[in-house]
Order: sequence, then C-alpha cells, then structure tokens
Amino acid sequence: MQTKKKEGKVAIATGGGSGHLPVFLGYVGYGLADGVTVGNVFASPSAEAMHEVDKAINSGAGVLHLYGRYGGDIMNFGMASDLDEMEDIPVKEVLVTDDIASAPKGSENKRRGVAGLVFAYKCAGAAAEKMYNLDEVARIAQKTVDNTRTMGVALTPCIVPEAGKATFSIAEDEMEIGMGIHGEPGIHRTKLMKIDDVVSNIMEKILEDLPFEDGCEVAVLVNGLGGTPKEELYLAYLDILPMPKGRGFLDTNDTCLLK
Repeated sequence: MQTKKKEGKVAIATGGGSGHLPVFLGYVGYGLADGVTVGNVFASPSAEAMHEVDKAINSGAGVLHLYGRYGGDIMNFGMASDLDEMEDIPVKEVLVTDDIASAPKGSENKRRGVAGLVFAYKCAGAAAEKMYNLDEVARIAQKTVDNTRTMGVALTPCIVPEAGKATFSIAEDEMEIGMGIHGEPGIHRTKLMKIDDVVSNIMEKILEDLPFEDGCEVAVLVNGLGGTPKEELYLAYLDILPMPKGRGFLDTNDTCLLK
C-alpha cells in the first residue's frame, strides 16, 4: 500500500486472488489504488485482511472498493464494508464488469472484470487525486465501467494449481474466443487464425456492444495478460487502430495502452 497518505483524500482499495500479475499489486501508486489485498491463486483474500487495508489507507474521506465482479471477492469485500462501517469508515463499492463474453448485452452487471480494471483504476485514481469526495469518485469509477468493453482470446487452457490439471482441453491448432481470466471456457472455439482475423473477430463483437454514438472519443487498450510478447500486441494494435474510425469514433492514438 502507499506509505504517504494525503489527508482528506478518498482512498481506493482493490484486491483479489493471486495469479493475475501485475494486477492487483501492480496498480498501487500515485493516481491509482492506495491499497490492495491479495489472496491465494484465484482465491479471494479474507474480509479481515481487506478491513485492515481499509483502516490503513483511510485518510478521513472514506474508501472506495474497486474490483472485478467475482463471487468470493463480492462476499468478502461486502463483509469488509460491514466491518468498516462499525468503525465509522465510509465505504462505497464499484464492480468492474467489462468482459462481454461472460454475459450477454443487457446483462452487463453480470459480467466479469478483466482488463477494464486498468481504466477504472486510472479514472477513479485521478478523481481521488483531485480531492473529489467519495460519491464523486465512485460516480466516475462507475461511469468508466459503464463505458468499457473487453474480450479475450486464448491458445491454451489454464491450470489452477490446486486442481493440478487444465480446466478444459484444446487442440494445438485451435483457439478459444472469450476465455475467462481464471481459465473459464470461452463462447466458441475455432481453428488458429492470423492476427488480422483474430482482431477483426473480437473487435466486431466489442464495437457492437459499445453504447457509443458517432463522434465519441475512444481509448484502446491491447492487453496480453502477461503472456503475449509486445511485438504481437503492437501488431494487434495496428489492426485495431482504423476500426473505431470506421464506426465514426474519434481518433485517440495517444491514449493507447499496451500492457
């Protein structure tokens, strides 16, 4: 957690299981989160640990719980909020729900949080640094979530350490469209595609799901979840770049993030 607290600033707490590096520990710092609680691999940290972090980072303006929508995290952050309130620490919660493969359009509040966490941390963190109050920081975080859409692709399944075996099987010449961050199977499987076709496939689904109109400004994040070389991320970005323009969105080259 941050060691230098700014009196009167809203504190942002996040967390979840290990195994998603650099999330969550990698997003604690100036203009981002103030504290993080990390559990075992793919396992939520305890409510007590979350509560201790909240107490340590609270500077008198309250705490925003900002994290991805997963059952164990929801339960434990909820209990941590109860513990906070018993000690008069104001708390609000915003769940990140950007993964369009995890629930259909119209059920956005049931989706998982994946790479969209990056935008949520940045926007909420900037609002907190501007000394906005807790309600306003939460509003900005929620607005960010409401306007963020992501989708993933995987070439191999995930092996959860406790289980010791792959969550599903996939042939060497196949790929999974829409795989979840914990290795959950995607929405469909296909033969390996060239990067141009991969980008076209997932971007078409993302752009159809966006609640934007002509003239809106968009920011693009190309995320490899730690397993994709940057050279390949740059190739994907070059394919993505003209697509928002083709839908009437404004160009935002300078806001591209490569992670």
